[in-house]
Amino acid sequence: MLRLFKIGFLALTLLAAGCQGEASTISNPVPTNGSDHQEVYYISPEGDDGNNGSIQSPWKTMQHASDHATPGSTVYLREGVYQQKVKITRSGLSSTKPTTFSSYPNEKAIIDGKGLSVHGLEGLIEVENASFITIQNFEIRNFTTTHADQVPTGIYVHGAGEYIQIRGNTVHAIANDVQPKGPDLTGRDAHGIAVYGTEHPAALQNILIQDNELYDLVLGSSESLAVNGNVDTFSILDNTIHDTDNIGIDLIGYEGISADDNYDRARNGIVRGNEVYDITSNYNPSYGTTLPNDSHLAGGIYVDGGTDHMIDQNRVYRNDIGIEIASEHAGRSTSHITVQDNLIYHNRLTGIAMGGYDEERGSTEDSTVMYNTLFQNDTLGAGNGQLFVQAMTKNNTFKRNIVVSGSSGVLIYNEYSSNSGNLIDENVYYTPVAEEDALWVWKDKGYSGFSTYMNSGNDTHSRYANPAFMNETSEDFNLQPGSPAEGYGYLAPR
Repeated sequence: MLRLFKIGFLALTLLAAGCQGEASTISNPVPTNGSDHQEVYYISPEGDDGNNGSIQSPWKTMQHASDHATPGSTVYLREGVYQQKVKITRSGLSSTKPTTFSSYPNEKAIIDGKGLSVHGLEGLIEVENASFITIQNFEIRNFTTTHADQVPTGIYVHGAGEYIQIRGNTVHAIANDVQPKGPDLTGRDAHGIAVYGTEHPAALQNILIQDNELYDLVLGSSESLAVNGNVDTFSILDNTIHDTDNIGIDLIGYEGISADDNYDRARNGIVRGNEVYDITSNYNPSYGTTLPNDSHLAGGIYVDGGTDHMIDQNRVYRNDIGIEIASEHAGRSTSHITVQDNLIYHNRLTGIAMGGYDEERGSTEDSTVMYNTLFQNDTLGAGNGQLFVQAMTKNNTFKRNIVVSGSSGVLIYNEYSSNSGNLIDENVYYTPVAEEDALWVWKDKGYSGFSTYMNSGNDTHSRYANPAFMNETSEDFNLQPGSPAEGYGYLAPR
């Protein structure tokens, strides 16, 4: 969503059976001759929907396959460009026997939206109120519009359903290029991947989004990868998201996606092992800017109104904001979020932000930020530091992190006095400037130097020390042997 900003767990073990192997091992690619219930079907650019869908006599369109393939079968697309859309409304058989749409092994099928119209919020590949579906190993591209309030989306899952997997796809050149109008600058929206739980009480659940690459997306007010509304239990794993003009990953609540407020928030999610970089709202007219360096408000990973999420082992860099856990809606909270073991560096505005951007927004509550490495964020030098604590933060914990400032020397910035119950302790701090020039701002009071900062009541058991990274220049943030920060911060996968 368009976000504003003031300057200044469960594992999806039930999916395991469906996550084994690549497309080439899903099923025997040769159907049984004469069978009335084929387990494998084929589509080819040279096919015909009047054929039987065999490898010798393939179909032509994904929509025909979606409507006629046996539930629980695999549909292979042979190499080529498919200028077509598909809406999948029939479910597979079970979590271990989904209906699978995939490029043929060792070939690349391209789903191309060039010249296709967009009707409302629509996906080139769309799953509506269906379960047990896998979409994998496609290139999805060129779905664009110049019309307001049309929302082109690469892959769009909505309604209710379970056990849907989106794996190994490349999504790019999805765009809404309309010039937004009116004082609220709305009407310009697009998504790379969107999962919208629109029903209640039935949710979208057990969703897996893994090993996809999303880039070159013109999103306006929307997000590269969005999970919104009544979505309960999902994993976003090992994706690469870069070079888009708004938020990378967003876990959202309270936008009216589900009509019942009790269900209208993404919950019980895992965001793990993703690489998110070069996300910026520069030049994005939905932020009222068409000039460079006018806007730095797009987060790499953002939770807005979600609850009970684990965000861990991600590498988040060169975005406007690294990771933000906040709520834009007054009276609503983002809560029970764990941000753990992430590497967050060289982001422009700040490393981690939490809380509402003013006293009229919602709150961040009962969340934990631990074992992260924050390195030289605030590259704009605007003074927001590595941890930016905004309004309405309650009962949150910030512990065992490594926090290294940039040239501004600002480590924590918090100008609000209304925050309560937050615990900040057992961290390692360092700056490239002299220690006495290191700056913490807590409840709108500045503290220069670590010994002076001790008077804030925070970080009683913390230390100021050079963490001795292996090689900052090459972005190797493992610790040298004997580092005073051993047991703190991000631990790189080995």
